[in-house]
Amino acid sequence: MASDSQNGAATGDPAGRAWTRAYNVLGHVGGLILAVMAGAVFLQVVLRFMGSAGIDGLEEVPRFLFVWLVMIGAAAAMQRGEHTVLDYFLNLLSPRPRALVLVLTNAVAIALFLYLIKLSLVPVPNARLQTSPRLGLSLGWVFAAIPVGSALIILPMTRNLFRALNELWRKPL
Repeated sequence: MASDSQNGAATGDPAGRAWTRAYNVLGHVGGLILAVMAGAVFLQVVLRFMGSAGIDGLEEVPRFLFVWLVMIGAAAAMQRGEHTVLDYFLNLLSPRPRALVLVLTNAVAIALFLYLIKLSLVPVPNARLQTSPRLGLSLGWVFAAIPVGSALIILPMTRNLFRALNELWRKPL
């Protein structure tokens, strides 16, 4: 997990504090989305258990919010250094090879998310023309989670890439 000093919160850097605050807000938004999803599912189960038909369109809410939850949660986890990583072998390396591996993995991941953004340039505008069957919500809002979330993931990865490059170029003592 990244410490506050790595994120810029404890260093007195105003940009670092703003960065950390923004991604902390993203984490709270993810928590709110999860609460809404759980509430919607719980309400549907209770209403159906009581013999009622449920609320039309409510089953679509968790399905559509799940895409946003995954992308926002991944971005918040990436910023905090809490994403899933197999670091056993990485920790066996000395600092320079470790930095090289981090440069390569972050660069490849950034390229992957940029490609994901490029691929979403066609379906997102086309999805605006479609609506969900029950809620009547434009599916463009659902599909927009992919490019928005990818961009939010790329930002901390870019920061991690520059930190690894800095470590790689640092002169050994």
